[in-house]
Amino acid sequence: MRVAAVQMISGPEVEPNLATAARLIAEAAATGARMVALPEYFPLIGATDEARLAAREAPGAGPIQAFLAAQARQHGIWLVGGSIPLTARSPGKLLNACLVFDDHGRQVARYDKIHLFGFTKNEEHYDEAATIEAGEKVVAVDTPVGRVGLAICYDLRFPELFRAMGVLDLIVLPAAFTDTTGRAHWETLLRARAIENQCYLLASAQGGQHPTGRMTHGNSMIIDPWGDIVARMDKGEGVISAELDPARIAEVRTSLPALKHRKL
Repeated sequence: MRVAAVQMISGPEVEPNLATAARLIAEAAATGARMVALPEYFPLIGATDEARLAAREAPGAGPIQAFLAAQARQHGIWLVGGSIPLTARSPGKLLNACLVFDDHGRQVARYDKIHLFGFTKNEEHYDEAATIEAGEKVVAVDTPVGRVGLAICYDLRFPELFRAMGVLDLIVLPAAFTDTTGRAHWETLLRARAIENQCYLLASAQGGQHPTGRMTHGNSMIIDPWGDIVARMDKGEGVISAELDPARIAEVRTSLPALKHRKL
């Protein structure tokens, strides 16, 4: 079955980003993809903390969630909605949540980002914990393309999270990696997670210079269970897609049964 990753360069206002996402989802669906994934913070990125808090939606209600449900239903696809801001227990924070909708527009899974990014180097400084409440649950969901594990961006650096998902056919990772950390580690980490879990990995990224001046790394990829990159986009808006082959997963796991050799 075919899957697709949407790459965007989102700005700080929701409506233009939804319009861009709709155009790219349609392009992805036209490739024959049964599952399409959007990037982290696809509805808004680079907004002020106040604007991001104002854009929060209660789980199950709100224009961004309605948009995702409608897109999945319209195109008859499973849609991994990148990540969106949801209300948290703390009134001054949000949840960075990845929602999955089936081809009838029903929400079937939700993952709240567990690992919160912190980084300081020269002029760059990020502290997600200041405004985001960490999630607590590991999430994997059964879909027509197989069993899919969900993670977001910085989660990529924590292999134990993916081990806790069990045996997977596909990892989907929406991201907005900074260009600094992305150039250094993005490809290496993506390929490592695919190799050690012997499954496909689909990474849908923000990729380019945003209206606020922020630069994200892009390089959305689809990687096979041997660690080979089967589709890739550098910077810019667009779509990549590829076929997931269960026989390829079986071949890798038969020739190198590392998952069966695990001791811990």
